[in-house]
Amino acid sequence: MESLTATVGTAAALFVGTNLDDMLVLAVLNVSSRANGQPKTWQIWAGQYAGVAVLVAVSLLAALGLTVLPENRTWFLGLVPLGLGLYKLLVAVRAHRSGEQPSTAVAAGLASVTAVTVANGGDNIAAYTPVFRTSSAGDVAITLGVFAVGVALWCAAGSWLVSHRKITQTIGRWGHWIVPAVFVVVGSYIFYKAGVLGFCRVS
Repeated sequence: MESLTATVGTAAALFVGTNLDDMLVLAVLNVSSRANGQPKTWQIWAGQYAGVAVLVAVSLLAALGLTVLPENRTWFLGLVPLGLGLYKLLVAVRAHRSGEQPSTAVAAGLASVTAVTVANGGDNIAAYTPVFRTSSAGDVAITLGVFAVGVALWCAAGSWLVSHRKITQTIGRWGHWIVPAVFVVVGSYIFYKAGVLGFCRVS
């Protein structure tokens, strides 16, 4: 019993510690969903589960000694949110100049939500791999179960964060600037963590 409790506690701490920044991404995806209907709520949930599944699969392979993505190449993942953010900022600027109301949608479907999830969580692989390498098959199964519950809680929290009236009003007025700006920040943060901006890499 003590072993089970310890494994669950470790898995929960691992999930929370490596996915705090993902809460911001989920909030932005829900902003986009409420404002434009894209991505749909089910696509956000499914994309999160698919993205985390990819990260876990890569970590498990790495734990077995197979290198899928070299650590010094993780910065490539930052191109996904950065590219999306810059594109939507360009669209917002053009719409502002023409007097139109731009869309806040950044991820338009399941594939793009999954891609953003994987990109934002690329550095999680470095944290998951040693845990999986030193865990028994039973402990890995428990950890995956905790992760599954964690994704559900994260998705629910991301939706709740943007459910208040003041937040909704802010979204309606400034969302077309806020959403792409957040994705630019996320992409830049991934570059920073990978050490490509000239700073020390954050582990």
